Amino acid sequence: MKAAVYRSFSGPIKIEDVPHPTAPASGVVIKVMATGVCRSDWHGWKGHDSDIIDHGLPFVPGHEVSGIIVEVGNDVTKFQLGDRVAVPFILSCGQCSMCSAHNRPTICEKQEQPGFSMYGSYAEYLALPRADRNLSIIPDSVSFIEAAALGCRFTTAFRAVVQKVELHHTRLWLSLDAEDWVYLAS
Repeated sequence: MKAAVYRSFSGPIKIEDVPHPTAPASGVVIKVMATGVCRSDWHGWKGHDSDIIDHGLPFVPGHEVSGIIVEVGNDVTKFQLGDRVAVPFILSCGQCSMCSAHNRPTICEKQEQPGFSMYGSYAEYLALPRADRNLSIIPDSVSFIEAAALGCRFTTAFRAVVQKVELHHTRLWLSLDAEDWVYLAS
């Protein structure tokens, strides 16, 4: 499969052939239908992120992603082939103290992050662990582009509002049109 790969920090990003991923038991492989570009990707490419340093080079960036499930792991129960899914920036474990005792999945102690702790979405296909816990079905009324834009921006906003401000007893409902999405994302 084709992917955008860098082999050195701040080095060129080139389209290369890389092995096709396989679904982990708890995960899926998606055909990437949309992926975004985020400043966090730039920081990773520059070598500012310890997860990428720990993973090692070469590396495939990208974490704002949506796609179609093309392979399902043996332990996955909520998804099937052909499902349209959105992917959050942080794939939480659900078992560490931050996830289970404190309900703070965005600071999961064992988090996985496409494009940081594992190969990312600047590729034709992407393997994702922990599918049942983290992925979301995309409604037919939402495009792949809109869905890809949600994961990073709204994970960040969720953490700011719910975990930092501790908004627990109030619910805030927003109705947004396409112009609002662009405004929120900028």
